[in-house]
Formats: sequence, structure tokens, C-alpha cells
Amino acid sequence: MVGAFFFALGVFGVEVTNLLFSVTLLSAVLAVILAPIATDLVSGFLILVNRPYEINDMIEIVGEEKRGYVEDITLRYTKILTLENTFLVIPNSTIYNRDVINYSANDERTRVSIEFTVTYEGDLEQAQRLLERATERIDGVIKGGPPIPLGGTKYPAQPKAFITKFGDHGVHIDLLFWVEKPYLPIEMRSKVHKSIWEELDDADVEMAYPHTHIIFDETSGRARVAVEQS
Repeated sequence: MVGAFFFALGVFGVEVTNLLFSVTLLSAVLAVILAPIATDLVSGFLILVNRPYEINDMIEIVGEEKRGYVEDITLRYTKILTLENTFLVIPNSTIYNRDVINYSANDERTRVSIEFTVTYEGDLEQAQRLLERATERIDGVIKGGPPIPLGGTKYPAQPKAFITKFGDHGVHIDLLFWVEKPYLPIEMRSKVHKSIWEELDDADVEMAYPHTHIIFDETSGRARVAVEQS
């Protein structure tokens, strides 16, 4: 039927070769234009079916340093209200192929980790107690209660300071604590640092920092000094 159509066009004087070229070119252009749209639609359908996130969930796109609440999910795009009070509209074909952290999927409580290094000369046990006590004073930090399940492990709900390693400049301590809402970690980190700073005044604990001691003795050799004669 298609062959008969082009034969009829040739009978009436229509240049079939030019027409075929035009149709092929138009088809190629439409394919280029419609391919991303079709990919977005398919990705949007898969997102709506698999539901890796839902409206009002807080999510973060790994590598983008952007975190916010899902405002809308369509077949074409996902709309996110960021913590900076701006809207981020991401095509579904893009977000479907990225790693997405969902902070609200099961439990809004979020664990925060801060690493400190204390000197070897201080009281190590006092340092652990100081970090835990200073953190418990902060509103918004979960201070206790039943252990919080995370996968197959249950973590203490109250702040805990764990010794992780002996470093070049001091002992490394990892302070772990939970906050009530996923948008609080940045604010909580600031408040915890300030609270710990205030606790350090009356404690036998000193935060370590990189420094170098230069020692000269009989094994250090001799320094050569050039004297310019006038």
C-alpha cells in the first residue's frame, strides 16, 4: 500500500526521492525531540510504581549536596523544596539513575557522627563523658529511651562517644547521637560544638591539633654560618 502511494505520487509529478528524504529527516528530528520525553515518562512510571520516595519525604541526591522535601511527583519530573527555600525540578530520567537518600522512609530520626581528637596527656574517660554530657544538654538531641533499630542492628538512643583509633596527634573519638528531625543535623552540629567548647574550661581534656616540636641535641649536627667580610 505504501509502495502504491508513492507510485501514485510519481504519476502526478511529485518528486518521490525528495519526499522520502524529507520524511526521513522529519522522523529523525522527532525521534531526537521525543526520546528524552519518553525516557522521562518511563522513569516517572517506574518511580510511581516502586515508590523510592513519596510526597513530603526528605531526600538527598548523592553528589549534588542538595537536600529537601518532595513537593510533587509527575510522570515528567520530581519537584523538591530545598532547605534553602528554593525549588529544584529534576527530570525523572535523571533522578531515577542517581543514588537518592530518603531520610523519611521509615523513621525521621537521624544519626549524626562527629569525630574529635584529644591529646594523649588528658583524661580519656573524662573526655568521653564530657562529649556525651555536653551533647545531652542540647534540645532536639534524643537523650535516651529504647535502642533505635537500624537494619539488623540496634543503636543506643542516647549520645555515645567511642574510641576509634590512636592517631599521630592524639586519640580519635567518634561521637554518635540521634536528632529528632532530618533537617536538624547542621544546626545540631553547631550547638554540640559550642556546648563542648564551654565544657572544656574546667576539664582535664584538651583537643589535639597538628603541631611540630623541633629538638636540637648532640645528634643534630652543626649549623654552618657564613660570615661576610667587608
